[in-house]
This record gives sequence, structure tokens and C-alpha cells, in this order.
Amino acid sequence: MEKLRRVLSGQDDEEQGLTSQVLDASTLSWNTRLKWFVICFICGILCSLIGTALLWLPGGVKLFAVFYTLGNISALASTCFLMGPVKQLKKMFESTRLFATVIMLICLVLTLCAALWWHKKGLALLFCILQFLAMTWYSLSYIPYARDAVKKCFSSLIS
Repeated sequence: MEKLRRVLSGQDDEEQGLTSQVLDASTLSWNTRLKWFVICFICGILCSLIGTALLWLPGGVKLFAVFYTLGNISALASTCFLMGPVKQLKKMFESTRLFATVIMLICLVLTLCAALWWHKKGLALLFCILQFLAMTWYSLSYIPYARDAVKKCFSSLIS
């Protein structure tokens, strides 16, 4: 009963809810941050879809690589609106996500290099595939036990 009184009176500092933690991370209101998250995320999806459509046009590999990479960057940046850029960067470079983050960022850069400067279409496609795999592995790190489930699934397929 005492704990309930402390919580209702605002004296309980032990646990802070997710919403209040997120609200403390930025000066933007929760509605504004949620709107910009959705806008950024949808723009990321649209860029990726446009890139995929452009892949089938003659010479579209370059445009595909650029749009697909911009889509991934936009989708990744969208979460900055939810938790703030500093917290996002801290979470990205935690030990559990470090490898996936570094591979993902390297693939983002190498995709653009292969498409725009080296003019190697096959290499650009390879880096897009690696980018997708790294982004998937990175995203799975936010779901408890998801990576373990994927590892177990693939190990049972191989055995």
C-alpha cells in the first residue's frame, strides 16, 4: 500500500516508464516525434520501393543502389525521433549491436561508392544484399532472443 501511495504522489523514482524516458530524451512533444518518425519511416520505405522499381529499367542499378541506400538511412534515422539521436547512437554502438552496426554502415558507404564512383553494378547489388542482411541482423538485436532463434533455425537447417 505504501508503494502505491508513493507512486500516486510522484515520489517513486525507482522505475520510469518507457513513455517518460522517451519524453525526457527530447524537447519535441511526443506527438511531434511520433509524426516525424512515421514520416521518416514511410519515406524510407518509399525510397526503397522506388529503388526496386528502378532496378528493372535499363541502367537502373545505379538509381536502385542510391534510392535503396537512402531508404535505409531514412528508416534508420526515423528512430532518432523516438529516442533522440544521442541515445540512438549509444544503442547502435552497444556491444550487442556493434558488429551489425559497423557492417551496416560500411555497406551503406560501399553501395554508394560502387554505384556512383566505381560504376560496378554487380558490386553495388552485392553491397545492397549485404546491406539488407546487416540491417536485418541489426533490427533483430532489438527483439529479445530473436537472434538466438534465427541462429537455432539456421543451425537446424544445416544439420
